[in-house]
Amino acid sequence: MKTAALRSLLFSLACMLSVAAFAAPPARQDALKVTPDMIQTGSDIPAHWKEPEGNFDYIRRDVMIPMRDGVKLHTVILIPKGAHGLPMLLERTPYNADSFITSNSPYMADAVWSGDQDWANAGYILVWQDIRGKYGSQGKYVMTRPPMGPLNPTKTDDTTDAWDTIAWLVKNVPQSNGKVGMIGSSYDGWTVAMALLHPNPALKVAAPESPMIDGWMGDDWYHYGALRQINLDYFTEQMTAQGSGKDVPRDNYDDYTNFLEAGSAGTYADAHGFEQLPWWNRFAAHPAYDAFWQLQALDKLLPQHPSEVPTMWLQGLWDQEDIYGAVHAWEALVKAGHRANNHLVIGPWWHSQINRAGWYLGPLKWPGNTTAEFRQQVLIPWFNHYLRGTPLARPLPDAMIYNPVQKRWDSFPDWKVAGAQQLTPLYLQAHMGLAFQQPGGGGDSYVSDPAKPVPYLPRPIQANDEARWRTWLVHDQRFAADRLDVLSYTTPVLTRTVWVQGAPIADIFAKTTGTDGDFVVKLIDVYPGTDPTDPTMGGYELPVSLDIFRGRYRKSFSDPAPIPANVVQEYRFRLPTVNYEFKPGHRIMVQIQSTLFPLYDRNPQTWVPNILFAEPADYRKTTVTIEHGPDGRSAVLLPLVAGADSGG
Repeated sequence: MKTAALRSLLFSLACMLSVAAFAAPPARQDALKVTPDMIQTGSDIPAHWKEPEGNFDYIRRDVMIPMRDGVKLHTVILIPKGAHGLPMLLERTPYNADSFITSNSPYMADAVWSGDQDWANAGYILVWQDIRGKYGSQGKYVMTRPPMGPLNPTKTDDTTDAWDTIAWLVKNVPQSNGKVGMIGSSYDGWTVAMALLHPNPALKVAAPESPMIDGWMGDDWYHYGALRQINLDYFTEQMTAQGSGKDVPRDNYDDYTNFLEAGSAGTYADAHGFEQLPWWNRFAAHPAYDAFWQLQALDKLLPQHPSEVPTMWLQGLWDQEDIYGAVHAWEALVKAGHRANNHLVIGPWWHSQINRAGWYLGPLKWPGNTTAEFRQQVLIPWFNHYLRGTPLARPLPDAMIYNPVQKRWDSFPDWKVAGAQQLTPLYLQAHMGLAFQQPGGGGDSYVSDPAKPVPYLPRPIQANDEARWRTWLVHDQRFAADRLDVLSYTTPVLTRTVWVQGAPIADIFAKTTGTDGDFVVKLIDVYPGTDPTDPTMGGYELPVSLDIFRGRYRKSFSDPAPIPANVVQEYRFRLPTVNYEFKPGHRIMVQIQSTLFPLYDRNPQTWVPNILFAEPADYRKTTVTIEHGPDGRSAVLLPLVAGADSGG
């Protein structure tokens, strides 16, 4: 009965609710009053949005600056509110001027990316500009547009664009003091170097950081003729869209597999549509160091048009992208008699790390934030001196090069350029030894098989793995030491410090059963087998300086020639500059191999006119013999510090 009563009650309530629902029907839709403010007639996105900036401590200006030919370049300017008489810092970039402002913070130092925070705190007007044809700028984009001349028949280049931009800034930014400094890394460093070929008088100081200076000899595209093929992604990223393009699509997770299965670099490029890219077509037609490369090599052009602008040439000791440019530009200017206003700085950094945190590099840890400390204590005070007239606590030395073993900066009042240093041979010896004494004789052989190239990192390898790419130059080389196609020569345990300051020279005498081939030489610090303070570093094989050389260029970079089979040839090439101490208890190692894949393309090891388009049948095994006897005493020539020239 209780259940029946409950059901009756619920039914009654439902009826009452139904009556209530129909008691007050809504007004008919056509009877609703519509006022004008309710009517939607256009887009809900305004044509021009202006964000209130009442609490911002800076003003943002987006302007289109006209160049002498009428092309307008998109430029972003951040000006501290209330500014008067401030210097301007200009960076010209193909990487999107808008991207340097990373947040919508009302505080200028928080709004800009990490590389510019110290500059914002130092009271600078910050200026970023898209170069021609990229992102918001008008005009046609040309990869590292050559200077006006045989390769560029127009009346503009990045020298004139920098000149015109600075002239406009001085005239149209009333909060400035009319003085400009330029800075930028990698491609942006190249635009700084271009500005120095004919600087606007208002350009008072410059800092090219890891600049692209010579793409064939040792920066982004080639190293002594060996193609850096994983940089092919850069082609599609930069040249398939005015904004940001995409990486080359991958069939496999491991780039070792991707490039190996593709065959030659040219076949890989053709399969991904590169024939549509004018830069690739010019690039691929000039594999040797001919006029195409020489006429745009800035280390050749800068001494021909030297500026008086105080310039700091910066790069990293382990710069995995542009380890060539800054040092060689500085050396070329010094050799031409322009040492006074040019300074060299090499820090314990990977490529462009100067603009990020600098506490460590891979397994190497520093006692402080080396990049922030350098910016705050050296770079910005130096810019202030020329842009504000503030005195320097001490003059900037000729060169500042970090000592990664002592973990300190070393200053040099008269750093010697390569070729002016006394070199001491560290000879390869029998039984895989290494010593300063001349060897008795003999040689060591290995089979180089293009089907099984030596990787530059343990597999799997992904070119877009930024963390591994940044630190591959300090990766433990034990992964390669056990391969049969890698020769490892080692000193006894050192009893004295061997201190190397300068550019080592690889001087290799070798014969091969093929008619071409590459030579990779690595100078390595072998740590003691145990390290109680950091067990992971026990036995670590740290690369100190390494590079690759394509054998066909042994006599001439512009006129390659086949290697005579089974005839000893000399392969002599410079390794990256160092300031390094091999300490007692450590050993020095020299590794030699013929491949560093897939970073560099494979040499087919048979003569072909253009390795970029080698056919599958051209790739053949060869036996390579490294000589250390009467036919050639192979060695790495070291610029030793006096009194530290013997180690065991």
